[in-house]
Amino acid sequence: MAGSVDVRFSSNGCLLAGTYTEAAAPIAAALVLTGSGRINRDSDARLLRTGVTKAVAEALAAAHVSSLRYDKRGIGASEGDYYRAGMADVLADARAALGWLAGRAPGLPLLVVGHSEGAIHAAEMGADPDVAGVVLLSMPAQTGEQVLAWQTAMLASRLPRAARVILWLGRTDIVRIQRKRVAQIKAAPTDMMRIHGARVNARWLRDFMACDPSQALPRIAVPVLAITGGHDLQVDPGDVAAMSRLVTGPFEGHVVGDLSHLLRPDPGSAGPRGYRRAVRQPVSPEVLDLITGWVTSRWGPAPARGPAPDESSEV
Repeated sequence: MAGSVDVRFSSNGCLLAGTYTEAAAPIAAALVLTGSGRINRDSDARLLRTGVTKAVAEALAAAHVSSLRYDKRGIGASEGDYYRAGMADVLADARAALGWLAGRAPGLPLLVVGHSEGAIHAAEMGADPDVAGVVLLSMPAQTGEQVLAWQTAMLASRLPRAARVILWLGRTDIVRIQRKRVAQIKAAPTDMMRIHGARVNARWLRDFMACDPSQALPRIAVPVLAITGGHDLQVDPGDVAAMSRLVTGPFEGHVVGDLSHLLRPDPGSAGPRGYRRAVRQPVSPEVLDLITGWVTSRWGPAPARGPAPDESSEV
């Protein structure tokens, strides 16, 4: 039976806290990485409990895969300053976590499963010598700046009619405002800044805008599973096809039905406007089955073979 314990490990002197779930008769061990923002090891924020990484870890445990997931710097029980951690720091923390997992689960194939930003780091780690396979959930294959522009266009096109009228009357151009904000963040001299009074990790945003996942994908020679929801408004579902052309190792890609970025049904393509309602439903069982089926087909026990025929018997 699987069991979970709270654990701590160090990344460049910063103590991070997480949950290690040890599966019964494990066939592999997986590092499960969360998406962007102030979310904890389970992918929960203060006002939005999405539980994506928790659901993945639980599904993996049922498929005999141990896992580690952890709080980011300055989030939950982890030390550090969230507002001053760039993407290089986040990647370094992920590699420290993988090292801890390798020590806790010696001899097992090591997998990296990432959602959204976590998938970007999983792709970077796909070329690491200790990694045996990678799962990319809701991951872009474009630069961060292109992703932000695509998100803005998608979300603007799906605003309620009343909101679009108000914006038109006020001569408000959402795309132009977004471009101005991007330029403001790029020019900021500090790690942290305020936008409309709210603290923002400008360092991370600058790193994200400059990040190009298409550079990391060709370096992956191990098996890759990529899954994106067909109604994802934060990542272009067409990027799954782009990944299939870029990855050099065995690749399996799926664009799943009407799922959103949070891997829940979103038949009306409401996107983030509908997230609070959407998270009342569980993470898509189809996605979880795709992940566990992919893992067990590659690292599970070989199917039992029947007894060899008795060649001495007469027919």
